[in-house]
Amino acid sequence: MAVTCVRYEADGWGVGELCTNGRRVLWHALPRPDGGSGAPAPQTAHPHPGWGSNPPPTTATLPERDAHRSDDFVPDLLTRLRSFFAGDAVDFADVELDLAEHTAFHRACADVMRTVPRGEVVTYGELAALAGAPGAARAAGSFCARNRHSVFVPCHRVVAAGGLGGYGSLGASYKRRLLALENVAV
Repeated sequence: MAVTCVRYEADGWGVGELCTNGRRVLWHALPRPDGGSGAPAPQTAHPHPGWGSNPPPTTATLPERDAHRSDDFVPDLLTRLRSFFAGDAVDFADVELDLAEHTAFHRACADVMRTVPRGEVVTYGELAALAGAPGAARAAGSFCARNRHSVFVPCHRVVAAGGLGGYGSLGASYKRRLLALENVAV
């Protein structure tokens, strides 16, 4: 299967990026108002599955119309993403993710986050405990900070014990806005 990377616009949010390999999501960058992916400068002309914690280069981005190849997975997923950012209750539990390069603890964190229902939150400490490592709240926070599957692994639903907590380069206001889509006031 070939890697497909597409940019998409979510009304009121900006431009996001989605990279897939077949029916598996490799990487997703949340929509940004400036249209940038937040990815570092490209290192190569073609992305490959071994990105680790690094996002893919953006030079492989294809126009959305070119994503309509052998099946409708990417176009359908883009429709679901746009619906999510419009405030619809979209469930992404059925979407397969590439988590192969993560540690067992990080995969457990991803699994737990995917079960946190829309409209609910857990603390970093609760996430760590639910993932099998009580007392590893910092490690859970580090995983969230490097999450390359935003929305599919909804790290916006993980908050600090004393309040909202951060949300990387997008900031706490973006996290608050994502939670507001799910009727969570923090």
